[in-house]
Amino acid sequence: MFVRDILISGVVAAVFCGAASAQSDTIISGVVTDRAGVPIPSATVLVSTGDGGEPLTGALTAGDGRFTVAGLAPGEYRVDFEASGFAPFSRPLTIGDKNNIYDLGRIALDAQEIADAPRDEIVVQGERRNTLGVEPGKSTYSMEGNTARAGGTVLDALKAMPGVTLEQDGKVRLRGSDRVVILLDGKQSGQTGYGEQKGLDSIPADSIDRIEIITNPSSKYDAAGMAGVINIIYKEDAELGFHGDVSLTGGIGQISRRKDDVPSPLGSYNNNPRGVFSTNLRYNTENVRSYLRGEFMIQRDLPNNEFTTRFYDSGLAIRSQVPENRKQKKYILKTGADWEIDGSNTLSLSTGIDYEHHIDRAEIPFVDAATGQELRFWFWREDEGTGNFNIDLGWEHAFASPGHKLSVNAQYTRAWEDEAYFLNEISPVRTGEDATHLVARENIFPVTVDYVRPLPSGRIEAGLKAQWRRLPIDYDVTPGVQSVIYPGLGDHSDWREDIYAAYGNYVREKSRYTAEIGVRVEQTSVAYDLPAQNIYYPSSDAYDYFRVYPNTRLTWHLSDSDNLSAFFNIRVDRPGEPELRIFPKYDDPELLKVGNPYLRPQFTKVYEVSYQHAFANGSASLAGFYRDIDDPFTRVFAIDGTNATYDIINRIYANTGHAKNYGVELIADRKFGDFWDVSGSFDWYRIEIDPHVIDLLFPVPRQVQINASSGSTWDAKLNNRLYLPAGIELNVTGVYYAARNISQGRQDARGSVDLGLSRPVMKGRAELVLAATDIFNTFGYRYRIDGLGFDAIYENFYQTQEFNLSFKMTF
Repeated sequence: MFVRDILISGVVAAVFCGAASAQSDTIISGVVTDRAGVPIPSATVLVSTGDGGEPLTGALTAGDGRFTVAGLAPGEYRVDFEASGFAPFSRPLTIGDKNNIYDLGRIALDAQEIADAPRDEIVVQGERRNTLGVEPGKSTYSMEGNTARAGGTVLDALKAMPGVTLEQDGKVRLRGSDRVVILLDGKQSGQTGYGEQKGLDSIPADSIDRIEIITNPSSKYDAAGMAGVINIIYKEDAELGFHGDVSLTGGIGQISRRKDDVPSPLGSYNNNPRGVFSTNLRYNTENVRSYLRGEFMIQRDLPNNEFTTRFYDSGLAIRSQVPENRKQKKYILKTGADWEIDGSNTLSLSTGIDYEHHIDRAEIPFVDAATGQELRFWFWREDEGTGNFNIDLGWEHAFASPGHKLSVNAQYTRAWEDEAYFLNEISPVRTGEDATHLVARENIFPVTVDYVRPLPSGRIEAGLKAQWRRLPIDYDVTPGVQSVIYPGLGDHSDWREDIYAAYGNYVREKSRYTAEIGVRVEQTSVAYDLPAQNIYYPSSDAYDYFRVYPNTRLTWHLSDSDNLSAFFNIRVDRPGEPELRIFPKYDDPELLKVGNPYLRPQFTKVYEVSYQHAFANGSASLAGFYRDIDDPFTRVFAIDGTNATYDIINRIYANTGHAKNYGVELIADRKFGDFWDVSGSFDWYRIEIDPHVIDLLFPVPRQVQINASSGSTWDAKLNNRLYLPAGIELNVTGVYYAARNISQGRQDARGSVDLGLSRPVMKGRAELVLAATDIFNTFGYRYRIDGLGFDAIYENFYQTQEFNLSFKMTF
């Protein structure tokens, strides 16, 4: 309650105080000729305010008549063209927030004798206009000075972003939905998943420059991602020569326990040590920019700590705990270079490998909640290695006009998962051992072509994309006496997905409005081959579909400091192989996770209206959104009645009919002098789930009723950054997620307080950072499940509390 009240007060205060405003530079270009098309060298180009005031900036044309003028903020301008022997010419120019390069095309001057001498000097004076801090449809957050995330990962950084919530297994939700596409430097990557989420806990936050949250992506982005796109942008610089930084982090996690363990010899790990060494090296010349990034991490961890109490209609209640006690090593190595071949062509090549290996152990007693009697003792060891190798080749051709370019990119990603479970049981029924071994190898090959052409009042964008994915799986089982492994699964599967896409996007910016209209078309083919031995699904699955995905944005510039925007787009979210996988996980044999090979995509219509206002020293944004979702898919809970010995519940993916999600989002920040920056966000949204009957086939055909439900929830976040004497900076972040509805029940409220403290050392060449996340250990979560024939309380008090001390040195 204390965290919640503080956050509400802080967010409201930030809204009425405003937010720090941002500046953005713009380039205008063109070519000056005579009426016959002959270039005019040394012509004068002057830019002044729209009312014809004193010139603000200018340029002289080159020998080919071309000119470039930079350093203009959004606003109304007049561009004057003068040349000896030609009549002067003027034209208006509107610079908006959406476009930063304007091609004025060919400006033809009429011949005329001029008595005055040509102008030899350009006087630059005047002030730039402030721009809005929040761009319609996109918010950008710098990682500079974010000491609360030092030594952490991108997942830790996203925790404080407006509209973002974190869920189990590192899932990111945006405005209540986990259908979010994660990009690295504007491209999908095997490290973060293609149309899915993974690996965010393997990207060090220290290597990130900024994070963009795009809630209404244009057609140049893939159609996947109902909730939007999160674009993670790595640091880069243009400093010549050899330079870089190294950092060393030591930390400890899970100092306190949220809940006492269910008694077992091993229990759950706490006071978990962690060490990270990372480096970021660069070598730049005039035409080559190269980098090398590396990281090694070793830690003890508790990524899951699941407490479950199941209450059956028969009166039986079973209590259990699955602590995923992990010892892990992780290695990351990435390198690449950009070679500017000439003034028009740039070749880029990058490659990297990301590999982690861990050993997980758990001891799980299943206890009669009424009597305390141990019904079953289950214990296991998991040996797993996962990784991906990526190579990326890109070519960009820049035409004579700034911003006019053609780029081609090809990637190849090889990802793998090698997972072995050694399962053991001691119970009145049996004493036995089982083993499973799964090997998955994913191959991904996307190719893209993108074209951008600036216009006098906007730009056009167009492109093509083809992507091929293959993911074969081998699955071996070594059953023991009275094995608990489901029989008849088969020993392999093969998933394939091919996508062919084309898009076009047009942006027009005028003094009173900005319009963006685009369309993306995609042809998708999916096939999932099941083994002939599989007894649960009657056949393999294959389907294809062609869809059109439009996007529209209209922004009215009400004044220099006020914008009103409206958005519409259609998105798709396709199930990936992990949601389709037919092979169950046996870490909890009585709460069994498994995929569904017959899962189908979900399609969403997104509507949004937003308003942005710039204050004298800040800005605020208010948005209202509505999502209409067909065939949403999620995990559902269902009793497995085929086992007469154990009480088993399946957690299986299924399409759940129809849902709606709508709400409002408020974002604001303010700078108080030179000593305090504060920002906050508040998201309220309502989730409505329509009634639906689901047909499940595993392990036997049965139906599950999803009842109609609706409920409102909200999230609030408050970020404070204080600048103290001696260069010390203090970051304090509070996060609160209110209780919310889920498909079969309700999730309780949760929150956290994070802190970061940094101090420069070694005369500013190095920095010491202390970072503490979830200080009070309150960010774990609790579900209350209303199932058919049972109810359950499911809690996951995994490791969210961490304290890290980092030393970083630049050279």
